[in-house]
Amino acid sequence: MHAQEDFEKAAEEAKTLPNALELYGLYKQGTEGDVSTSRPGMFDLKGKAKWDAWNSNKGKDKAAAQQAYIDKVAELKAKYSS
Repeated sequence: MHAQEDFEKAAEEAKTLPNALELYGLYKQGTEGDVSTSRPGMFDLKGKAKWDAWNSNKGKDKAAAQQAYIDKVAELKAKYSS
């Protein structure tokens, strides 16, 4: 299967898994690259958490972020599937 297809399949499967922030950060890095916006203000707790998760992958190229995302989804599926 093509890496992009694997990534898209993992994105669909991730919707049912925990660790949303870690997956969010890898997804954003894998689709957009390094974060390009300012960190949200102190009253936007959810926005800050999402920004921090994305920024924690700064410098990782898109292909590496996509593979890390695919691997993390597979790990979580194995852990949380019955």
